[in-house]
Amino acid sequence: MDLSEIRVAVLRIEGTNCEEETANAFRNFGIHAELVHLKQFYSDMIRYEEQRSIFDYHCIVFPGGFSAGDYVRAGAIFSARVKSVLRKDLEEFIKLGYPILGICNGFQILAELGALPGFDEDKPIADKPEMALAINDSGRFECRMTLLKKESSRCIFTKRVEKEILKIPVAHAEGKVVFPKERESEFLDQLLENEQIVFRYVDEKGNYAGYPWNPNGSFYNIAGISNATQTVFGLMPHPERVFLDHRSGKYGDGYYIFRSVIEYLEKL
Repeated sequence: MDLSEIRVAVLRIEGTNCEEETANAFRNFGIHAELVHLKQFYSDMIRYEEQRSIFDYHCIVFPGGFSAGDYVRAGAIFSARVKSVLRKDLEEFIKLGYPILGICNGFQILAELGALPGFDEDKPIADKPEMALAINDSGRFECRMTLLKKESSRCIFTKRVEKEILKIPVAHAEGKVVFPKERESEFLDQLLENEQIVFRYVDEKGNYAGYPWNPNGSFYNIAGISNATQTVFGLMPHPERVFLDHRSGKYGDGYYIFRSVIEYLEKL
């Protein structure tokens, strides 16, 4: 697929606030990245020329922010709306091999949706959440730079990540990856077997460490995971905020995540 043919939808509803910089990261490659309100996929109140289908796009992105004010739980309302009207289409989208990215609030949405950890390839969206992004151990909003160790090269979003450790910021109050307490070992074994753990928080020496290096107390220092097919990826840090290093004028560490998925789409 030529770059000029690739279409990316960056979804938003009320409270989403990182959509512009996320779309701009994709636009830097010369592709079409469109900001799409969720209602454009299903509401008959939207003008015909503004109506959209998921299948108009080759990649779906759930960006950061505070969708629906993070009421109930972070990402819960956005994911419920998606699941009620788009579940079948989204499952088909995943089965076709098209990628989905969730950043920060987007990761929370994918977890609430049941698209992550996504162990079942035949049923890419679980009936109920199998993991959650809980309140940070610190009990407060954490906005800081984090160091991420690349754990897997299988995820399509990391194929161009050559550095072992990336420097990417976080900004969240609910970023602690948790699994059902009685099934933690089972879930971890499956994640490791499938190489679904993509990034883990580390300290400046590359060692797995607690707070402040792990900003939220996330289980097993998990910062980002993929589904079993490696095409759905959620992470708490914000790669779009370090797409460019404005001091040096060179690409920042976030660039390589976007570059990876673009190259994947070029091969479809």
